[in-house]
Amino acid sequence: MGAPFKKFEAHGSGGPRIHEIPMRMVLPNLVTVLAICAGLSGIRFGFEGRFEPAVVMVLLAAFLDGIDGRLARMLKATSKFGAQMDSLADIVNFGVAPALVLYAFLLDQAGSPGWIAALLFTIACGLRLARFNVLDEETDRPQWQTEYFVGVPAPAGAVLVMLPLYLYFLRLGVEPTRPAAFVAGGFTVLVAFLLVSRLPVYSGKSLKVPGDKVLPIILGVVLYILLLMTYPWYTLTASVAGYLLFLPFSVRAYSRRAKREGEKVPPSDIG
Repeated sequence: MGAPFKKFEAHGSGGPRIHEIPMRMVLPNLVTVLAICAGLSGIRFGFEGRFEPAVVMVLLAAFLDGIDGRLARMLKATSKFGAQMDSLADIVNFGVAPALVLYAFLLDQAGSPGWIAALLFTIACGLRLARFNVLDEETDRPQWQTEYFVGVPAPAGAVLVMLPLYLYFLRLGVEPTRPAAFVAGGFTVLVAFLLVSRLPVYSGKSLKVPGDKVLPIILGVVLYILLLMTYPWYTLTASVAGYLLFLPFSVRAYSRRAKREGEKVPPSDIG
């Protein structure tokens, strides 16, 4: 992702001068920078009390951060510079921005415990991303294990942790009160532990769609996007509930796959 920055020449005392970088090498980095801008804008809106646009900006940041790597691979524009840039953007968009928006909305009502919960989530997100980068470089893992994330992925954690905001936008009686702040703080800590856990979470990277199922799946994806655009908070709340219900099935599928592959995987080493 991003420009490889291999073409340069000496330029006096000002260091190397970079030149002749194709536009296709710049586009993924541009998307990454836009993602950072969206995440930081979400923080600004949050501290201004404009929570709906704040959540939209954080979700937009997560979306842009999720496509920059794929865009780089599609354009054959991957590089070490882009990978480092993406990692720095991840911690901002998936860790810092959701935590600060949630803190500005609700967790501050709990005082220091609320701030501790926000810190734990951000740190857990950083640890999760670091572990992902390390595991991504390992080549001795069985191929089937690469189909599972170790712990809940950071983008999913960012979407999960903002559940109190979705419920508030639905006008279901969830108000930014002190008791609600302690409940939200507990939920935030739970999501933080899911991020750094050894929970095997199916990624779907190698999932193949039968030819006769392509059109129904496309229709289903379009339906989900339309629901997200029309009923965003209902759809996001249902998505969070569905994802949490999916996690036990993912663990069960991993255990069955491990037995089928003839590997003994202790519960503490799952993932």
